[in-house]
Amino acid sequence: MEDLGVSFWRNRNVLVTGATGLLGSWLAEELAGRGARLTCLVRDWVPESRLLTGGILDRMNTVRGELEDLTVLVRALNEYEIDSVFHVGAQTIVGTAARSALSTFEANIRGTWNLLEACRSSKLVQRVLVASSDKAYGAHEKLPYTEDFALQGRAPYDVSKSCADLLCFSYFHTYDTPVAVTRCGNLYGGGDLNFNRLIPGTIRSALQNEPPIIRSDGTYVRDYFYVRDAVDAYLSLAERMPAAGIAGEAFNFGNEKPVSVMDVVGTILRLMGQASLQPRVLNEASHEIPRQYLDCSKARRLLEWSPRHGLEDGLRETIEWYRQRL
Repeated sequence: MEDLGVSFWRNRNVLVTGATGLLGSWLAEELAGRGARLTCLVRDWVPESRLLTGGILDRMNTVRGELEDLTVLVRALNEYEIDSVFHVGAQTIVGTAARSALSTFEANIRGTWNLLEACRSSKLVQRVLVASSDKAYGAHEKLPYTEDFALQGRAPYDVSKSCADLLCFSYFHTYDTPVAVTRCGNLYGGGDLNFNRLIPGTIRSALQNEPPIIRSDGTYVRDYFYVRDAVDAYLSLAERMPAAGIAGEAFNFGNEKPVSVMDVVGTILRLMGQASLQPRVLNEASHEIPRQYLDCSKARRLLEWSPRHGLEDGLRETIEWYRQRL
């Protein structure tokens, strides 16, 4: 019997924003493998992206442009008769957002309202998934986050995500735009070229036999979420839209197993046979929330979804990806 997830996407017209990034490249690859007619919005040409090195780009339409350009988005949706949208394009680095708040707000807030407005004007779009983050919640004393927690971002990146979420709900409740929001933990996996992030940076340091760098004091706690599980979560949600109780909602996705920065680094070094390397702890991180992790019971209940990879399984696959390419 054919997998229903495969048949659902065959010949379906899908737009992915941010396809050169970590999540976007894996999502595009999976959708192409399931037979979707794929279109991707690409701003920057990134030669080392999985989208190019994996030959994924050859299997899709490419629209060159920015989320900040509403005309480009309207044209793409109409010209390629898009009925499903995965909006994962954004400025995703907390440090970059702190250095350049305006460009982050332009990409993450204006880019989101432009996308929603383009989808509202289309008569073909049936589902829109917008990538948010656990950062949208901001800092809370009580954890784990559930989807009904207040959105109270403070630093520029966190605020950009809080705002984007509210825009999505505004378009749903005002215009019935079939949108849902995903709030994931810290994504990791092969193809992440932002080596200032903890996991790819630690793997590269270990491959070069150098001490890994920890920007914080090492005690920060996060929910680390493997990118292949994230792709599965996105598709599980999309396949149930625009049903009542699904559209207009936010969903947390993660492993629900919070881990400290120091423990993640230690696990990577152990798996790579480099346990003797001593991390350099800079204790310089700013604009970061000390403790963040998610409650994903809503996704388990309504989507029948749960992650397939534990942290060590996901790290082993990630390490092997970088070992082969670095």
